[in-house]
Amino acid sequence: MSIPNLDIQQYDYALPDEKIALYPAERGQSKLLVFNNQEIKEDKYLNIDEYLSPDSLLVFNETKVVQARLLFPKNESTIIEIFCLEPAHNKAIEQALAQKGSLEYTCLIGGARKWKSGLLSIELDGLILQAEKISRAEDSFLVRFSWKADMSFAEILDLAGKTPLPPYIKRKAEEKDKKTYQTVYANRAGSVAAPTAGLHFNEAIFKKLEEKGIARDFLTLHVGAGTFKPVSTSVTEHEMHAEEVLVEASFIKGILGNLKNGRAVISVGTTSLRALESMYWLGCLAQAKQLNDVNEICIPQWIAFKGETPRLEAIAAFDACLELLNSNGLDWLSIKTQIIIAPGYQHGIIRGLITNFHQPKSTLMLLIASIVGDDWEKIYHYALSNNFRFLSYGDGCLLKL
Repeated sequence: MSIPNLDIQQYDYALPDEKIALYPAERGQSKLLVFNNQEIKEDKYLNIDEYLSPDSLLVFNETKVVQARLLFPKNESTIIEIFCLEPAHNKAIEQALAQKGSLEYTCLIGGARKWKSGLLSIELDGLILQAEKISRAEDSFLVRFSWKADMSFAEILDLAGKTPLPPYIKRKAEEKDKKTYQTVYANRAGSVAAPTAGLHFNEAIFKKLEEKGIARDFLTLHVGAGTFKPVSTSVTEHEMHAEEVLVEASFIKGILGNLKNGRAVISVGTTSLRALESMYWLGCLAQAKQLNDVNEICIPQWIAFKGETPRLEAIAAFDACLELLNSNGLDWLSIKTQIIIAPGYQHGIIRGLITNFHQPKSTLMLLIASIVGDDWEKIYHYALSNNFRFLSYGDGCLLKL
């Protein structure tokens, strides 16, 4: 295989503003589009079990959204917004969030021109949080945060931060977004965007899945703001954002058992799929002895297309992944991934994807097309014509392979 010469204009469609959901429906009540064998059906998420076989395994991303937007008053009339993207110096996200006292972070700054130098500070409930702009990269800044309270940075963000709603939700974040822009099973803090396919699920749905014998498991990919980055150049020149994936031995053992038992893997969300495929390719890299330092692993963007790493069957790849952990005496491993999933990608793990409706001309549209081909146009046309709501707070679909 080789890097595909894809025209991003072929993955464009007209999305009127009124189709973009500004608020979510009640969990379980969102509309569900089911695409299987060229047929489209319409239902609610509460009934998703009716479209899944009892031998299914649903894989969820249990990352938790952090309150990554900090508003610092510069003076009585000026607010500087600091959006915490990721820890500086390649520090693991969960390690950084546990840090106390001070921390350096890569950030976006709204109103950066009005903040030439000096310290900014917020005071809340006796806490004083200070921010100092250290340096600038291309489109981001290195910011040092400091505080004296005996609190972790995660606790600081929970107290002082605002929900990082996507840029296309054109309203201010509200207190209730802290709950609605979070899955009910969120467990590992670190994302600055929600794994939105999971927002629809609640305990009532989980109960129905369990009663049918449908299994579920959880992995972690911390979602970065780059997930909203449009493809502005050619697809081949687009650089995928790196995101952190936690590779845990317990999950690998579970997925191996389920694959060997013939369960049909259904990925809940594009982030779960990218995490699964990243673990798959980690196993392929390990088997091919193409890894150097296990502490500095990044799955390359075009690994599936360049043909430089031999493909394995899914079970063999996850076996190699587990052996990598065992041989290094590890229960888990933090890796980065830049993997792109685009038309021509060979799907060897999943039998279906549960996902929301995505932005035009995005890498997520390429991912959708890798599963349903040109039928994405049929699916999206139906959704637009039948009052489905789009993007993060919108409705979603179940796409069967």
